[in-house]
Amino acid sequence: MLLNIILWGAGLALLAIGVLRVRGPLARHRELKATQANLARYDDWRGNRLRPETGERTGADEMLEVLRRRWLAWGAVAAAGVALVVAGFAVR
Repeated sequence: MLLNIILWGAGLALLAIGVLRVRGPLARHRELKATQANLARYDDWRGNRLRPETGERTGADEMLEVLRRRWLAWGAVAAAGVALVVAGFAVR
């Protein structure tokens, strides 16, 4: 019984931390994508002068990669929390 409570508590804590920490990178990712879409519309209207070459990585692409890694790391923490909660029920 004590092991169940410990697993549930640890699982819920990891789940809460993971969910809270993944929200920031996801929100920033959405903002960055919206900004990129706005800049693409502006470039189309303006005459496509400032658009990077095909295949060229921009600073926004690098930031998206960093945000994706953060999202995956905190998503793994949340998934470990879910696994601990399930393990708490299985040990019962």
